Amino acid sequence: MKLLLTSAGVTNPSILDALVAMLPRPVSECTALCIPTAQYGHPWLGPGVNAWEFISGRSENPMVDLGWKSVGVLELTALPSIDDDRWKPLVRDTDVLLAAGGDALYLAHWMRESGLAEMIPSLEDTVWVGMSAGSMVMTPRIGGEFVGWKPPTGDDTALGLVEFSICPHLAVDGAPGNPMAAAEKWAAGIPHPSYAIDDQTAIAVVDGTVEVVSEGTWRRFGSA
Repeated sequence: MKLLLTSAGVTNPSILDALVAMLPRPVSECTALCIPTAQYGHPWLGPGVNAWEFISGRSENPMVDLGWKSVGVLELTALPSIDDDRWKPLVRDTDVLLAAGGDALYLAHWMRESGLAEMIPSLEDTVWVGMSAGSMVMTPRIGGEFVGWKPPTGDDTALGLVEFSICPHLAVDGAPGNPMAAAEKWAAGIPHPSYAIDDQTAIAVVDGTVEVVSEGTWRRFGSA
């Protein structure tokens, strides 16, 4: 799977170019499924208007509204209650999975419970576009500062499909988000490389190669 791990979606031309480079065809010819699940586990988001805005492409985070050939909804909490052949072929045939922000551990839990996490190694040509928690879910750990919904494991372990952690929404000059001092404190508790990225930054991972794509501010912590 190819990963485009963003803080706030496809917010600038550089991130869009990185996405286009991952796709097998132009955006207008690619199919997408959006995954709102992470929102339900977050106290500021939850079910209701925020989920609808993401699904309908009316949020402030460009992902669903990029001009895809088609966009469907993949709600992970529903998948364990239906037969695999109702949704797995759909996932295999889809070019892009768009994962909303929210609670990363809630999303990780339902990716495992639904069987989507188990499918990921076989989705070699699929592009995963994550936003905030939708990006953090791919990391080994999210850090205690980001734990909200408590998973059955009781820790901050995510899926570990990449070898670094992410602090999204890095804020500079007093802007809303996570200030650099908070990111530094967070990184001190992460035992492997990590990145703090602002909303104009993304991390692209293709065939194990990691590239930061940014028109904003970011910082890498830890050894190479």
